[in-house]
Amino acid sequence: MKRIALNKKGLEKIRKGRVLIYNREIERAKGSVRPGEVVLLEYNSKPIATAFFNPLSKIAARVISFECAYPDRMFFVKRIEVALSRRRHLSSITNAFRIVHSDADGLSGLIIDMYGKNLVVSFTSAGMDALKGVVVDVLVDLLRPACIYERSDELRIKEGLEHSEGALVGNMPDEFVVEEKGRKFMARPKDGQKTGFYLDQRKNRILIGSMEWNRVLDLFAHSGAFGIHAGAKFTCFVESSAVACDLIEKNCTMNSVENYTVVKGDVFDFLSNHSETYDLIVIDPPAFAKNRNQIASAAKAYRFLLGKASGLVSSGGYVALFSCSHAFSFGQLADVASEVSAGSRYRFEIVELLKQDVDHPYIASIDTSLYLTGYLLRKWEV
Repeated sequence: MKRIALNKKGLEKIRKGRVLIYNREIERAKGSVRPGEVVLLEYNSKPIATAFFNPLSKIAARVISFECAYPDRMFFVKRIEVALSRRRHLSSITNAFRIVHSDADGLSGLIIDMYGKNLVVSFTSAGMDALKGVVVDVLVDLLRPACIYERSDELRIKEGLEHSEGALVGNMPDEFVVEEKGRKFMARPKDGQKTGFYLDQRKNRILIGSMEWNRVLDLFAHSGAFGIHAGAKFTCFVESSAVACDLIEKNCTMNSVENYTVVKGDVFDFLSNHSETYDLIVIDPPAFAKNRNQIASAAKAYRFLLGKASGLVSSGGYVALFSCSHAFSFGQLADVASEVSAGSRYRFEIVELLKQDVDHPYIASIDTSLYLTGYLLRKWEV
């Protein structure tokens, strides 16, 4: 393996267990290195980690081992077996969950989601893409899947990779019914959002479903999973996508939901012209801040959403507020709640801190592995 020399900043990151090394933390490469090539990272000529290296990417090195070991077939067998062992308990709750969550499972650039006997995979780093054949062979031997389907990801562009999508093994069904704690939801693994369903929100949906509700407003509803889990006497779903609205209708029918309405429209416009009240409002928007440069605009959007929602939720009622961006996390969301209630006649109590479910693990030394955060807020008049 070729060697890449780190500077002091790169060395400190490795010592802290960080796995993403930026180009400014590289001292030099010894010889030319192909995008995605497996290399040894060193400091003062001493090897300290194995990584995928990509001179085309801002993230120049992705650590896959803090030992000097090439990622051969057995490397993948062991990593995937460990990842599976950490998630097997979820099979009593659902038939769909994430098996591998990239860096959080020591497999940088690899995402694997299981939908029954089907696997949806994404190869988002040049290094992992180069080892695609090995990964697929290991998955076939370990899991005997009916299908392995590759979904492309926008991260591939940053790695200098082309779009890649389609069946690698077998044939993926157009639709799959996700079973989750007694509820059923239609997913579209080949062309739905993410890999067909928001698996990361599972525990938060189940939490909402464990409480009793009269009237629920589910904003940015997508498949309607939050509103359906809530089991309220009445639920209003708001979603801008016609495809998603049809999906909500199907899911309500599958779960025998009767007293509901689906509003196709922009959430911001809806809130500007709505006056009915609810005892739970769910705000789960797309990522407003994909990087730190967008934090200010994201905060403005969140202030509008929470400000309008606060006028529609009853005293003692709840708001579930989420961010799906690492750049806009717990601290920023708390600031929004504080700013919205400042000078008003109500306050927000933080009842629960919410994050992604355990099949999307948050590793203490990998801050980017925490990307879905939120609060269950309760509004109190003062």
